[in-house]
Amino acid sequence: MFRSYFLAGFEGSTGFNRHGHWFDQVVATGHDKTLDEDYRQLAELDIHGARETIRWPLVDLGRGRYDFSTVEPFVEAARRHGVEVIWDLFHYGYPQDLDLWSTEFPKRFADYCYAVGRYIAARTEGTCTFTPVNEPSFMAYAGGEKGVFAPHVTGRGWDLKVALTRAAIEGINALWEACPGARMINVDPLCRVAVPFDRPELAEEVRDFNERLVFQSWDMLCGRLLPELGGSREHLDVVGINYYWTNQWEWGAKPREDGVVPPLADDDPRRLPLSDLVRAVWERYGGEVMLTETSHIGEHRGRWLSEVAQESEALLRDGVPIRGVCLYPILGMPEWHDPDIWTPMGLWDPVCHRDPSGERLICAPMLEALQSVRHVDELHQAIITASVNAGMPVRRIRRAANQVAAE
Repeated sequence: MFRSYFLAGFEGSTGFNRHGHWFDQVVATGHDKTLDEDYRQLAELDIHGARETIRWPLVDLGRGRYDFSTVEPFVEAARRHGVEVIWDLFHYGYPQDLDLWSTEFPKRFADYCYAVGRYIAARTEGTCTFTPVNEPSFMAYAGGEKGVFAPHVTGRGWDLKVALTRAAIEGINALWEACPGARMINVDPLCRVAVPFDRPELAEEVRDFNERLVFQSWDMLCGRLLPELGGSREHLDVVGINYYWTNQWEWGAKPREDGVVPPLADDDPRRLPLSDLVRAVWERYGGEVMLTETSHIGEHRGRWLSEVAQESEALLRDGVPIRGVCLYPILGMPEWHDPDIWTPMGLWDPVCHRDPSGERLICAPMLEALQSVRHVDELHQAIITASVNAGMPVRRIRRAANQVAAE
């Protein structure tokens, strides 16, 4: 789908955090000021794809009025540096005058999507790619179940998940109308929980989470669940998988003092390989998949990238059409709920956290890992070339992958 197999994800969350404070991660990371340099550095590393956020609260002025002045620099920089962009349209933040529980929500989102589709299509050569609603499952949990994100509601996670998916489907229809042939990458976390060693009676709850709950948003998008929403396999299109080291944990584990549930240890026998998890998603839905967010922190970044690349290579050789790996976030970033705390998660970290648009320090181990896994990029491109026909049966794609690997 993209010129490079490895892409860069620029953290673009907006919204109101658990304290009710507004945050804008594009500004907080300095990416709005260093955009041209960021893209130039990506091109030097042979990374030609990125995830970027169109910040809905800044674009939608209400009453059908839109201001794309915050989008234009990104479109122009992408064109200058040959970066293909996946445009996120709803990354947690939404206009303050909008009620997500109202019947107005899906219509207003669709109108916004149509305006964005027209704007991007007029300024893009080739296929346009969008993520209509980023992580509906997580937003439903954070904003509708636990109340730590706007709309700060508790006990209504399912209702918000349905509302977000309904809006996504309406938005996709609008994007197709405005931008025929556009591709959709529907992004959600892929999580898995494990049965506690001393609580075997929880096995059924664990199975329900792993086999049903975690897939609800994708199931609604493709029409398996609540078909009255209008979803179909075409709406789901590319399944975008967000996966971090924290995405596997023990069911019922107590959160730490910071509120985070500790993930399974790397050597925990209950932890499944990433390739097994991705393969299960592909077997469930078919079509194309993509790793749309993945990263680790601090000294673990290089090792994590190497492991993700190894798992991705195994999937490619087995004929699974995984179309890319997005390193997300590519820049170190402040925490949503405490902006004074910076998390070193990216390929670059600000040298001075108080001036994120200033000098940046590259993470040498992660850079070394990236340079050492270029063969995965070459393998994917060779498979695509050998396949020619995107509808090639899996057995022939696998045969092409094995042939390329042997060479």
